[in-house]
Amino acid sequence: MTYASLLSLTQTLEQILHNPDDQCQVLHQTEEQIGRSLLEKVRFLLSFLEDHSQKNSETIRCLEGRIRVAAYEAEDIIESQIDTSDQIVSDSRNHCERCVEFRRYNLAKKYENLQKVIQELDSISEQVVNMMDRNDIEILPPRNPFPAGSSKSGYSNNSDMVGFDDDLMQVKDRLTGPPSKLKIISIVGMGGIGKTTFARNVYDDPLIEYHFHIRAWTTVSQEYNVKKMLTDLLDSTKYQSNIQNLDEKIYKCLKGKRYLIVLDDMWDTKAWDEVQRLFPDDSNGSRIILTTRLADVAVYAGSSGAIHHLSCLSPEKSWNLLHQTVFGEECCPCELEEIGKEIAKNCKGLPLAHVVIGGLLYKGKRTHDYWMYVKQNVNSAVIGTDDQFMEILLLSYNHLPHHLRACFLYMAVFPEDYKIRKSELTKLWVAEGFIKPERSKSLEAVAEKYLEDLLDRNMILVHKRSYTGKIKICSIHDLMRDLCVRKAQEENFLHLFDRRRVIIHSNINGHDHHLEDIYGSHVRSLKEETSFPTSFLLRVWDALRIRFNGFPVKIMKLVNLRFIVLKCIGTIRLPASISNLFNLQTLIIYSLDTVKLPSDIWKMPRLRHIWTWNCFLAYPSAAGNGEEIALLENLQTLKGVIDFKFTKKVLQMMPNLKKLKIGFPHSCPVLSSFCIDKFIHLHQLEDLNCDFTYKSDRNHPLLGNFHPLLENFHLPPTLKKLTLRGCRLSWKSMAIIGSLPILEVLNLKEFTFDGSVWEPTEGKFLQLKVLLLSKNDLEHLKADETNFPILQHLTFIDCRKLVEIPSAIGDIPTLQVIELCKCRTSAVNSVKLIQEEQRDLENNNLQIIIHDSDMVKVPYTSAILLYTKFISLLQN
Repeated sequence: MTYASLLSLTQTLEQILHNPDDQCQVLHQTEEQIGRSLLEKVRFLLSFLEDHSQKNSETIRCLEGRIRVAAYEAEDIIESQIDTSDQIVSDSRNHCERCVEFRRYNLAKKYENLQKVIQELDSISEQVVNMMDRNDIEILPPRNPFPAGSSKSGYSNNSDMVGFDDDLMQVKDRLTGPPSKLKIISIVGMGGIGKTTFARNVYDDPLIEYHFHIRAWTTVSQEYNVKKMLTDLLDSTKYQSNIQNLDEKIYKCLKGKRYLIVLDDMWDTKAWDEVQRLFPDDSNGSRIILTTRLADVAVYAGSSGAIHHLSCLSPEKSWNLLHQTVFGEECCPCELEEIGKEIAKNCKGLPLAHVVIGGLLYKGKRTHDYWMYVKQNVNSAVIGTDDQFMEILLLSYNHLPHHLRACFLYMAVFPEDYKIRKSELTKLWVAEGFIKPERSKSLEAVAEKYLEDLLDRNMILVHKRSYTGKIKICSIHDLMRDLCVRKAQEENFLHLFDRRRVIIHSNINGHDHHLEDIYGSHVRSLKEETSFPTSFLLRVWDALRIRFNGFPVKIMKLVNLRFIVLKCIGTIRLPASISNLFNLQTLIIYSLDTVKLPSDIWKMPRLRHIWTWNCFLAYPSAAGNGEEIALLENLQTLKGVIDFKFTKKVLQMMPNLKKLKIGFPHSCPVLSSFCIDKFIHLHQLEDLNCDFTYKSDRNHPLLGNFHPLLENFHLPPTLKKLTLRGCRLSWKSMAIIGSLPILEVLNLKEFTFDGSVWEPTEGKFLQLKVLLLSKNDLEHLKADETNFPILQHLTFIDCRKLVEIPSAIGDIPTLQVIELCKCRTSAVNSVKLIQEEQRDLENNNLQIIIHDSDMVKVPYTSAILLYTKFISLLQN
């Protein structure tokens, strides 16, 4: 965490020194040269850590501890001076001389403490210089063994199950074979053996999916929550309902159906007692899979005759898995094969160990010396039980470059099994100061690169990707999270109480006496439920679990806030004093009612993301004498704004906007006044979402014909994703959209286009990868592979008039998925025929997904079609 503390301090100093006219004049009582001297020392130590990052040096470890403490203290002093300086000005205006003197005494004391910190950094820097002069630093293999440039993992999902083919076949036979009576099958094994991955492979198998009418999955965990378990099960069945009487609804949903239930990671027999009565036995072949580390839990659940133990891999299978993880289909160099087998053997047959160590080898140097280094560390780490196994994970952590360590440890702030949204995580990293700026890249783009790097190193798991392949939702393995918590506490990075980052989850009593100490401490991040924070140094406040009856104006004093998430009820009007939070980067307000942002929001140049619902944004006030024109030059995201007139002047005040989601009323006389033809002036815009159905009933066609008003709907050529709803353009207007040179995703929602026939123009949509159409009057699509040359995903939702999908669509070489929801039978039959035609051409990669009126997913892969024909022959 030493690197992160220095990086954060660097950004704080640069922000102060490079913005002399800013409100944040915290060094005016010292001298500017002291600030610049401190910045120079910090940059020197940053450079040292980047160049000499071996953890095996005890001297460097001691230095890192001293540096970290000094950096924390320096930043605390500097940021706390903001408050003291502002209070002196306020007291002077109020003619409170005694208060002024007291504040000045505090400021002088802080200045004195800052001088002591500078002296400590001088001492450290001198020691570092002497070490470098004497070359008194042990040179070990590089901590960062990963060459830059690759963003793809060295193993596929299939490699996760290398060595378990026989186990998979046995469990599938138990699921689909006799008896017809309800059967519980337990997957039992030690931590890291791959129980969840194994169960997921079975659960997602196409034949298993075809065999069962209903499938549902829930993760139980050590501290299980019955309500969450039931909600997960109900959500998996696609049964739309509220949270009342969950147990009764689950039982009714399963009754009479052949179902497969997965209860993953069960630790306690009481958890089984809570849910077992929900699963009816209709003697129709229903099954329950239970994964656990504890054999007695499996026996208690009634699966004593159907316990499947996942054993550690044999040395041969271990090497096969490691080989697949590191080399894929390539051959291992002869000089590395023997040592590679030794490394595999030392992993003790644990798949997670193979994946973690494989991540090191995949991007490390493929030399004998480097592999010998890894072998020696693995050899000492894997001997023993779970505590020793943690050493394997620690080895992977120790090889992280400095800039990734804080990002990785920050994953511990999220609860076990929590699905983390990339958009939230990267914003938090930026707010915490973990991201080092790179030329020509936004901080968020650098953060995304960091996340992909963690994935490449097999430190995180990906649960969902966007249509374009980017990480959307991720998580961290339980064992990796254990490592995060342990290391974060060791380095004073994250604790539950009285440290810099306080994470309070729902199982912590909000009235705990420790909380009073927390709010007055040097806490930087807070996820909290019941109380209001008072820590002046707070940077991140996630108050999503608190419901406010208005905007909490008390936070205006927390001027170091960079990230705020609030949930409010009723109409929310932010005060003009919101601009006092001049460090604020991300403002997220969840509210079903109206949110009103004042014109002072335009005086917050560090704002990067505004994310609200039904938000009225005031126009910037005219600049007075001597005032500069407001400019939100860092603003990248603006979501939820409605009824806003986007003039050229306003758009030029947001020059770096990348994501824009806006709503317009459907009233034709008003629509023409919103200057939507001016979007061409957003030169960095990548994602545009326009909803023209605001204040309308989306279940019924809109009145009026909008497309004459939108003929000049000019779009910036930088767009990669476009979402439209309710603008009723003619299909001929698609040529304008198709001309966008780098458009990858096009989502055309309800009533975007009028007309029964769409015949795309050749030479358009050259980069389009994803096309989604929903709820329109389209009857005939006249297109082939030349109209969408690199299309990957094609979806039709509620296109009830669509007769068929042209067979030539199947000839698009990149096409992976055709998905239909609530479409007529002829359209469904046409896509089945497309898949059969492609299968005859030996293209087995095309997946067809059909949703019926109840939104039940039924995949039609080629294998299942063959299986269906085979069953039909048997029945005949």
